[in-house]
Amino acid sequence: MLILAFDTATDVATSALVEDGEILGERVSIARTLLEDVDALLRQASARPADLDALAVGTGPGSFTGTRLGLAVARGLGVALGVPGAGVSTLDALRAGAGDEALAVIDARRGEVFVPGPRAVAPAELDARGRLCVGDGAVRYREVLEANGAVVPADDDPRHRPRASLHAGLATGFGPVDEIEPLYVREPDASRWRS
Repeated sequence: MLILAFDTATDVATSALVEDGEILGERVSIARTLLEDVDALLRQASARPADLDALAVGTGPGSFTGTRLGLAVARGLGVALGVPGAGVSTLDALRAGAGDEALAVIDARRGEVFVPGPRAVAPAELDARGRLCVGDGAVRYREVLEANGAVVPADDDPRHRPRASLHAGLATGFGPVDEIEPLYVREPDASRWRS
């Protein structure tokens, strides 16, 4: 099964092409170049879009705009190519890349982080004593987390990125791409200013 996987929920976009568990290619960039990355992955593997069997997309939580962009691309590709898709929590993919005991911590802005549940909490309130914390939230709030007893790898450690190849391995229950739902923990910033 040839799976195209990607995640755009954090500041770093990741994409991968995986066939029967073998990583054919993986890229790290930014969300706005996702389609260019997909094209490059397919060309690198000498594959065509029509060769894809399924899609795996990160569902957040994370950036509202980034998450929506990833889901829009998944829906567009899925419908155009007639392939099924599956959503994978960005938190689950982070944990999978760092070990089952790791705590995935995504920057939620507004002085908070997203953690499993999923839920948003202030970094100082997170019980992470003795835990390995990974993700962009762990990097941003390193001082607070380490002061509370957490272990945070170096900023450039790859465990801080939600690797798309892991999304492919975690994806189950492939179905219609338009049924994949984002994991929103709170309303987007824009809704706060509506009257």
